[in-house]
Amino acid sequence: MNEQQLEYFLRETKPKVDKDPTFILETRRRMEEVEGIKAEVDRTRRTGRSALIAALVAGIVLGAAVTAVAYLFPVKPDLDGIGWMADALAWIQTYRQYLLLPVAALITALALVLSLGRRDAYRV
Repeated sequence: MNEQQLEYFLRETKPKVDKDPTFILETRRRMEEVEGIKAEVDRTRRTGRSALIAALVAGIVLGAAVTAVAYLFPVKPDLDGIGWMADALAWIQTYRQYLLLPVAALITALALVLSLGRRDAYRV
């Protein structure tokens, strides 16, 4: 609840306040508790967003490193008796130049989703 909404609520309901000072002290204490909860929620969001970005960067870097190692040091295992694995490796070997396009599309889609999530986070 922002200040304008609070002001509108107080103006419309016109609460009766006794001369008792404990009401004001209790209200201030509750407002401080609400501010503490808001600060904790904001901190949790920042931590979660940082963890998500760190995982994304680590995944991209690790994936690129593994791909580079796989291309630099190709291994040709004995494929007799493996069956479906040999078929999968043959398919990847045949179409590996076309696999870059879907991977790039997925990275772009992930970047768009993350950027749209930030816009919603700053909405009041």
